[in-house]
Amino acid sequence: MSEDTKVHAELRESFGKGFARRLRAAGKIPAVIYGHGTEPVHVALPGHQVSLIIRRANALLELDIEGTSQLTLVKDVQKDPVHQIIEHIDLLVVKKGEKVAIDVPIVVTGESAPGTIANLDATTLSIEAEATHIPQNLEISVEGLEEGAHITAADVTLPKGSTLLADPETLIVAISVPAAPVEDEAEGEGEAAAETAEEAAAE
Repeated sequence: MSEDTKVHAELRESFGKGFARRLRAAGKIPAVIYGHGTEPVHVALPGHQVSLIIRRANALLELDIEGTSQLTLVKDVQKDPVHQIIEHIDLLVVKKGEKVAIDVPIVVTGESAPGTIANLDATTLSIEAEATHIPQNLEISVEGLEEGAHITAADVTLPKGSTLLADPETLIVAISVPAAPVEDEAEGEGEAAAETAEEAAAE
């Protein structure tokens, strides 16, 4: 675990929208920790630090709760739909060596054959990985692929120790040729008439 994922968490016993609003005004984020058969634990996290950490998908937080260390995985981040302010975070208790199910973002690299485009059909892939070795993304190369080529979940190379949870036949990327733009019929007729008029005038 890197130092930037170590977070001091404060236990909280007050709840409700009003209290959560005061927490956020003080630069903190309300969160709940659950999992492994334990009772949910409600905490307040430092807003700025945690906001930076959770920019990464499936971020891990090593919490210091009153001197006790607890490893957690960010499972859900609730944001205000208008202002995009983090309102609440759900954290799952994990243990080193334990495997967890996560959705990992897909990143397409390379250029498909000239005149073709790569259509990303799925933006994430469900896999199982060790809690402390979760990949930030999965890269898929489309370099030189021709029209009609496709990449399924089974074709994606997974990190060592990870297994595929999604249907192996799930379409991830398809290579196609963009459809030619359809010329507006009325516009085409107008241009043809103008050309005819110009030809007549030239004669």
